[in-house]
Amino acid sequence: MSGIPISAWPEDERPREKLLKRGATALSDSELLALVLRTGDSAAGKSAIDLGRQLLELFNGNLRELARAELNELQQIKGLGLAKSASVKAAFMLGSRFEARRMEMLERFTTPAQVFEFFHHEMRDARKEQFLVLLLDGKNRIIRKVLISEGSLNQSIVHPREVFAPAVRESAAAVIFIHNHPTGDPTPSREDREITRRLCEAGEILGIKVLDHIIIGDGSYVSFVETGNL
Repeated sequence: MSGIPISAWPEDERPREKLLKRGATALSDSELLALVLRTGDSAAGKSAIDLGRQLLELFNGNLRELARAELNELQQIKGLGLAKSASVKAAFMLGSRFEARRMEMLERFTTPAQVFEFFHHEMRDARKEQFLVLLLDGKNRIIRKVLISEGSLNQSIVHPREVFAPAVRESAAAVIFIHNHPTGDPTPSREDREITRRLCEAGEILGIKVLDHIIIGDGSYVSFVETGNL
């Protein structure tokens, strides 16, 4: 029914009515995007679903790439102006923030896999390396997370002073280091191993235990504890 206004579609085929009757899981990606976009491009004879399909085609059906797209990239689709592009960006950001804030409902992490599950949605799509430190109390309960650096990791950026300053301020008893590899391969580099060694030494001096260093890739992770490197 391409080109036909959604309002002229049979009621059971309209995205909003389908969601109300069958739930959001019954909708395709293009139908969900249509609800975000709300309207199509009448001048070009495109429905909101047509625009949603074109958006998906532009990014080869990859929702992660669509989520990472800048506003000017979204506007390559004729009929997708600034307002509609902003709505798409806002929808993906809400999803991202929901994933990030799940940590607030968790008292503690008990395994490296659990850390990966909580952070891989947030970090796997980052275009730059990010280094986070999780601050924990004496019972390994989460105090908060702190972004230490963003960019290629090196010893001048991930310096013990910068890493442990928040831990000292918050009286943290232990920390977990987390960072991503934008390449998707979580295998530790020589630099990763050297930085971890130096940070562990600093933690011993300060009396703050380093529980793990977890590197997040695309769908997988490496834990320094699980691999016997910590």
